[in-house]
Amino acid sequence: MDRQEKTHYGWGERMTIEVGLIGELEYTVGEQNAASHFNPDLPSVLATPQLVSMLERTAHETIQPQLPSEQTSVGTLVNIRHLAATPVGMKVRTRAELLEVDRRRLLFRVEAWDEVEKIAEGEHERAIIDRSRFEQRLEEKRKALG
Repeated sequence: MDRQEKTHYGWGERMTIEVGLIGELEYTVGEQNAASHFNPDLPSVLATPQLVSMLERTAHETIQPQLPSEQTSVGTLVNIRHLAATPVGMKVRTRAELLEVDRRRLLFRVEAWDEVEKIAEGEHERAIIDRSRFEQRLEEKRKALG
């Protein structure tokens, strides 16, 4: 297999996810996304954790249509530079490009722009999981608490 296409052998089902998949989403920054929403001493601009969430969602939605219904993906690594502030009310466009597939591990380049400039860039890693196995492990963890 070349770098352009990798096959992932899931839990009994074979699927193909191609390197180079690109997804984009658009958001409007609301008060609920502002740093000031979480701490009134901070400015009314897009909070970094909210930006990270937007970028993660973009990566997730880029590959989810390629996965069988019993599988999804979860974030495992985020390395993002927040380059510029974006005020409440401004639109943000996020982009995720799949760079690498290594069995269940997926590596994305992620970027974001507001209506004026590039506001973020970095890498994001996701892992493909089986929903029922994941829920089963969570239930075992809950039971361990008593």
